[in-house]
This record gives sequence, C-alpha cells and structure tokens, in this order.
Amino acid sequence: MEKLPMTREGVVRLEEEQRRLLEEERPAIIRAIASAREHGDLSENAEYHAARERQSFVEGRLAELKSIISLAEIIDPAALSGDVVRFGATIELADEETDAESTYQIVGTHEADVNSGRLSITAPLARALIGKSLGDSIEVVSPGGSKFYEIIKVDYK
Repeated sequence: MEKLPMTREGVVRLEEEQRRLLEEERPAIIRAIASAREHGDLSENAEYHAARERQSFVEGRLAELKSIISLAEIIDPAALSGDVVRFGATIELADEETDAESTYQIVGTHEADVNSGRLSITAPLARALIGKSLGDSIEVVSPGGSKFYEIIKVDYK
C-alpha cells in the first residue's frame, strides 16, 4: 500500500485519539451495553441499540486509525529548507485583489484542518503551491472563480 505523508504532530494526534477510544470510549460503551441489558427486552431497548451503534462507530474508527498510523510516513519539516514550497512548508500568502494575508502549513490528508491553518496536500490551494517559490504568483481555480495569491514567505519549522 501507498505510504501517507504526515507530520509528527499529525501522527501524535491520531495516536492520542486511538488511545482515548481504547482506554475511555470502549470501556464506557461496554458498561452502557451491560446496563442496558439489565433492563430486559433488547428488541425494544433504545439504550441498548444506541450503545451498540456507538460501539460499531468506535470499532470502525479504531480500525481506520490503525490503518492510517501503520501507513504514515513521518516527514519532519524542520529537516527541510529553502524557498520552494514542499510538504510541511508553512506559507504566507497575500491575496492579490484584497492584500489580505493568510498562513497555511501543507500537511497530510488525515491531519488537515483549515480552521487551524493546516491545509491538506490534496487541496486545490496546496496543489497550486507545491513546487512554487517565494515571490511567485499562483492562480487557484475554485467553484467561486479564480483567485490569485502571491507567496510572501516560505518557512520550514
């Protein structure tokens, strides 16, 4: 299978989620199922069905996390340098129309969170940035139309 590029922080967050599901969620669900069973007829027991549904979700997420973590290829952005945008780079952009500045770090798909400034490597903006250099102007085509940005800073932290 193909390796998934990720930062160390992204893998740590996934491992923390996996630990929480194993050590906290799973035992809580087991207790909820046992408690619901004590109420008798399971065919009409909403608490039992809700707990079983939650158990199914948690077990599916645990399997997904195990797969993602096993395929993770950790890339340390601090080991990289230069003015060319690559995976792990933190980029400052200026919107060429409004001069509004924004900062993003290009990360793996499973650790992306645009609200926190972590942009998936598969996102249109990230794909437009990869391979470009400090001072370059890029065009990002989206359903809302084309946007133009200038790369004003490339950093590897």
